[in-house]
Amino acid sequence: MKVLLRSDVRGVGRRGDIVEVKSGYARNFLLPTGAALLANDTMEVQAASMRKGRDVRDAKSREAAEVQRALIEQSPIQIAARAGANGRLFGSVTESDVVNAIRTATNISLDRHMISMTEHVKELGSATVSATLFEGVIASVNLEIVAK
Repeated sequence: MKVLLRSDVRGVGRRGDIVEVKSGYARNFLLPTGAALLANDTMEVQAASMRKGRDVRDAKSREAAEVQRALIEQSPIQIAARAGANGRLFGSVTESDVVNAIRTATNISLDRHMISMTEHVKELGSATVSATLFEGVIASVNLEIVAK
């Protein structure tokens, strides 16, 4: 079944795309939630205008993400955590802690899901994590973990 996506749907497509999906998925999810419309031959013009609007909005968002990446990468972000005498933390530094530290240091608000850590930081010192600010714009965040 061909549908015109009205919003971005992960794993299916982006706003303005005409895609082929299973009929059950379209009937039970995409159409009732308003994420898609049934596509017909006359919707090509509407799809083109939706894609044009999406591309303009994406270009502005990408530029803003590049500016944010420059601000985040320019200096290490300091996080104060409670630690024992041997440098081991009581607990760990998580994605939420990184987001709060970035917000405090640079006044940039991120979602914790944008932060990618292989594992939580459990010792004092420096660490590097990545933040996906926009599709294709990934900032390398240098963390400095200090004792409280």
